[in-house]
Amino acid sequence: MEEFDTEGEVTKELLSFVHAQLGFMLLFDLHFEDAVNHFLLSETMQPPEVFPFIMRDPNRWSHLVPRNRYWGLHPPPAPLEEVIDDGLMAIQRAMFLKKAGVDTSADQDFLINPPSKADLLESAIKSIIRYLYVSRDKDLSPPVKEGIDTLLMYLYRALNLVDDMEKLASSHNYCIVEELEMLLDDSRHLRTLAFLYASKGMCSKALTIWRILAKNYSTGLWKDPANFQESDSLDSSTDSSSGQKISAIEASKILKESSDQDLILEHLEWIADVDQELAIEVLTSEKRVNQLVPEKVLASIDPRKVEIQQRYLQWLIEDQDCDDTQFHTLYALSLARTAIETIEIDLNDKNNVARNHEVMDISGTQTEQNYRYLVRDRLQLFLQASDLYDPEEVLDVIQGSELWLEKAILYRKMGQETMVLQILALKLEDSEAAEQYCAEIGRNDAYMQLLDMYLNPDDGKEPMFNAAVRLLHNRGVSLDPLQVLEKLSPEMPLQLASDTILRMLRARVHHHCQGQIVHNLSRAINLDARMARFEERSRHVQINDESICDSCRSRLGTKLFAMYPDDSVVCYKCYRRLGESTSARGRNFKQDAIFKPGWLVSR
Repeated sequence: MEEFDTEGEVTKELLSFVHAQLGFMLLFDLHFEDAVNHFLLSETMQPPEVFPFIMRDPNRWSHLVPRNRYWGLHPPPAPLEEVIDDGLMAIQRAMFLKKAGVDTSADQDFLINPPSKADLLESAIKSIIRYLYVSRDKDLSPPVKEGIDTLLMYLYRALNLVDDMEKLASSHNYCIVEELEMLLDDSRHLRTLAFLYASKGMCSKALTIWRILAKNYSTGLWKDPANFQESDSLDSSTDSSSGQKISAIEASKILKESSDQDLILEHLEWIADVDQELAIEVLTSEKRVNQLVPEKVLASIDPRKVEIQQRYLQWLIEDQDCDDTQFHTLYALSLARTAIETIEIDLNDKNNVARNHEVMDISGTQTEQNYRYLVRDRLQLFLQASDLYDPEEVLDVIQGSELWLEKAILYRKMGQETMVLQILALKLEDSEAAEQYCAEIGRNDAYMQLLDMYLNPDDGKEPMFNAAVRLLHNRGVSLDPLQVLEKLSPEMPLQLASDTILRMLRARVHHHCQGQIVHNLSRAINLDARMARFEERSRHVQINDESICDSCRSRLGTKLFAMYPDDSVVCYKCYRRLGESTSARGRNFKQDAIFKPGWLVSR
């Protein structure tokens, strides 16, 4: 073949025929790697021709095996174990004949170093795997592809190539599930079976397996059975958590793309028990075609897993633009309850520190504390941004708590200005925020009300003179001095407010004088304008015999006439028709005013 191929005297079809023939002859001579090399060089050779060496006839793919002419040059196809047994027997006979002085055609390497059955079987399986793996890229019929992938899984399982099994099962494949599920189940390759179910759209079965693996992680079902016995007992806790997390991650991948609501809610709880973040990702996945019904999702979430509920509601409102008042109120209530718990936990921590007279190590709970603080920030932002929740219902929940800023936001939503000012000024003592709120109200009486709160606080508090002076300093110019003086307390130190009050009074006097000046200037301008109008209307116009109307072009003579500010002259008849606003030259004085230098005020 090599000689003819070099001289170019052999056809391509014959060359393929010879490669296939040599491949099968080498296969029965136990040279499996060389046999596969020839199979790959043959275009005549078809993948189903190696199926009988893997699975005993009759089977699902027996009818696909062709009967070519070169089949007469080698023994009938048989499973690889039988081929190896026959080959080993032939080697033993050759060794006996060689001792008897009889020459044989057996391979000298095999006679010198007889191979073991296990080594030959491993070599045969690896070689067939290589051939089938390359054949996957060929353009073949679906039944042939099914046979290749299914038998590949058989061979991977024979060598316990777990990574290759899972890679094949999790990728696009043509494996026949019915042929493999019992094999994989009995051999405890449940991960591979779960990947295979998922790739075939059998999500329910796949999720059931991942749930079993998560619950039975301590038995080692999630690990490679060959290596499970070798695992160190000291790493059992790490292995347990890893097994749970891996199972939950793989299950979440399936659920993120599924639109089966019942299936998702069925497995959501155990995923949340392993990792709440994965459960949130499942509920908020954008990969599924049809989103879940929010009411059913919220009803299925464990009430103790507050973070999942809050994150799902946040996703509904912010990412899905949900405008349902029910969900807005539910989200606000959930955040409010968590914020109240935050305050109580912080108070307990402070009490414990004070009781023990030492600083406690809270590094282990740092993440939880950060989450609690973020919850309160989210609550405040949401209460300010949304107008769709019920403020009264939220206020009922936080009424007895220390969430004063949140209460101020709610009272503001409800329009109760006095309550907002009392919280900002007296409870939070935030003078800047209180003054800003008065500025938003836009009425001077709000500042007077705030000043009264500073000077006459309730609940036995001392007057807040400094805050009152600050308010007068910032806003006193716009306030009525008499009302301010009436509000001032007799107990207020004079030296504390004297400069501010003096400046306020001076500003009021200046404002009054400035108003008088503006008033007098306006009267002067009005008088000048009236004089200019009078002078314009008193102008003398001389008309002679040649004067004509600028509108109808008739001679004026002794007719009555009118003159417009643009110096156009018309007869009285045209003036009645045109009116006072539009001249004969088409100028509309209401839209396009005209000014003359004599009209401008010069004084």
